[in-house]
Amino acid sequence: MAATAPAPPNSSSLKRVVAASLIGTTIEWYDFFLYGAAAALVFNQLFFPGSDPLVGTLLAFVTYAVGFAARPIGALVFGHYGDKLGRKKLLVLSLLLMGGATFAIGLLPTHATIGTAAPVLLTVLRLVQGFALGGEWGGAVLLVSEHGDAKRRGFWASWPQTGAPAGQLIATGVLALLTGLLSDAAFVSWGWRVPFLLSGVLVGIGLWVRLAVDESPVFQQALKRAETRKAAEKPVAESMPLIAVLRHHWRDVLIAMGSRMAENISYYVITAFILVYATSEVELSKQTALNAVLIASAVHFATIPVWGALSDRFGRRPVYLLGAAGVGLWAFPFFALIDTGSFGSLLLAVTVGLVFHGAMYAPQAAFFAEMFATRMRYSGASIGAQFSSVLAGAPAPLIATALLNDYGSSTPIALYVIAAALITLLAVWIAKETRHRDLTELDPECDAPAEPASAAAASGAAARTA
Repeated sequence: MAATAPAPPNSSSLKRVVAASLIGTTIEWYDFFLYGAAAALVFNQLFFPGSDPLVGTLLAFVTYAVGFAARPIGALVFGHYGDKLGRKKLLVLSLLLMGGATFAIGLLPTHATIGTAAPVLLTVLRLVQGFALGGEWGGAVLLVSEHGDAKRRGFWASWPQTGAPAGQLIATGVLALLTGLLSDAAFVSWGWRVPFLLSGVLVGIGLWVRLAVDESPVFQQALKRAETRKAAEKPVAESMPLIAVLRHHWRDVLIAMGSRMAENISYYVITAFILVYATSEVELSKQTALNAVLIASAVHFATIPVWGALSDRFGRRPVYLLGAAGVGLWAFPFFALIDTGSFGSLLLAVTVGLVFHGAMYAPQAAFFAEMFATRMRYSGASIGAQFSSVLAGAPAPLIATALLNDYGSSTPIALYVIAAALITLLAVWIAKETRHRDLTELDPECDAPAEPASAAAASGAAARTA
């Protein structure tokens, strides 16, 4: 018997789900990006003193990368329980963990107070941040994808993706405001703590919104089908979601990982490493660099839903390929514009780079969701996205800073971005288009509802007669 598709949600219900996912992802990315900006601006002085400024920044980015190392673990744990228990419960937990760790960083003593224990505690809290974010992304985009209208899934699922530039916008905006109002000494002394402590207020708002939404109807339907089989005394052994993903969707996991290479690397070069390059190499002020990222993030936020809507019209792959090609082609002009030392050129470089990034990031949510079956979708999407972050986003600012330190030139960094773009172009090129796919289409036979005994007997008799 064919599975019945869940009834589409009404407009107000879908908008509540989108709002809950967007607010949650915005807060989580605010917390995550805040650390990256602080690592580029002050953590080298506060937690790694006594080093050459660029070496200190390099050490600060090492702790930044540690957060990425924890993301695959978060993807495995949250994916497993998200596929077993539901999306909503795990999203609430991820928000609490991320917010708590960020708030604690704002209270952390520095190296001057407690010595080497300070960078150790900073690293532990960064691990908690990464663990939480590893579970956040998959759950947030799936909650929207599994609620939304199939014909506009790319558009609706792109809204949680805007949480990244929104979080970047708020984090950079708060830092820009503080660096503008405070002297350098005051900012280094206490001002940097304010945006971390602000996370406590934001998490309270996020929890209030997120607790009010319903569980994914597609997941509830899949769970109900499994319970129907058990009630009919026809249980089927269920693999762990991770095992099932690797058995049925290993190719899709690899495609997702390859698809993330250019998206992840370009984003962290454009938004995190740029703060180092613009201030240390081009000798622009921190305020100037932060303002450029701030304005560009606003444009990035506005264009992501547009790219999502275009992926509904033309397909996930064409839009994604355009973004990957654009990022690769923009790599050399990006640095050439920054090297002019002009704020207008810096702003143009960052804005165009983020617009091309959005062409990859916007369709990614629906694209990845449409690759995997329901009871392994949280695991599959999270594993594909977060395991690649260890190879891509985690070392990107670190590699870029090391290349700059070793060669004193932006050319190797541009070539690094181009190499990532080529990997993504290959991965997306060999992928199948998923735009018209029903989210229950890939559900395995063991997830189908049990056939009544009488119907089974009748179909068997008919087969014998034929």
